[in-house]
Amino acid sequence: MSFREIKPDQLLFNPFNKIGSDWLLITAGDESGFNTMTASWAGMGVLWGKNVITTYIRPQRYTKEFVDSHDTFTISFYSNRHKAALELLGKKSGRDGDKVAETELTPYFLEGTTAFKEASIIFVCRKLYQDPLKAKNFIAKDEIKKWYPDKDYHTMYISEIVKVFVNDPKMK
Repeated sequence: MSFREIKPDQLLFNPFNKIGSDWLLITAGDESGFNTMTASWAGMGVLWGKNVITTYIRPQRYTKEFVDSHDTFTISFYSNRHKAALELLGKKSGRDGDKVAETELTPYFLEGTTAFKEASIIFVCRKLYQDPLKAKNFIAKDEIKKWYPDKDYHTMYISEIVKVFVNDPKMK
């Protein structure tokens, strides 16, 4: 399979299903070192005249170190046949070993960052803004108790989707 670039406005999927049910991988780093994590929290839209995706990473996640130390990262989506790999990548830490080697996923280096050859869609993202969520800013206080009993608030990243690649089985 090979990837071909498309424009973001050519995407045809339901973001609520793609993000919340199917999940995605956030991957940062390059050939010298990278890490990835599964996520099911994100938002897509237009901000500051750019197509953006907003992602959220807890402070203890190893992937956060890679996202913080690089200007770009990838968001990638997969078919259901890769759900077991996404489950493993969400449960294990890359600090403890090569978790990617425990999956069938193959690193794919592009645009100075990393994704995986098995992805159906890859977004190359450039960070525009980041800020840790703060307890004092929650209006719905019950969300704090539910999602942050350990007070490990996510960092929010707003990133421009600079390129979109789709896996095209017709291309070799």
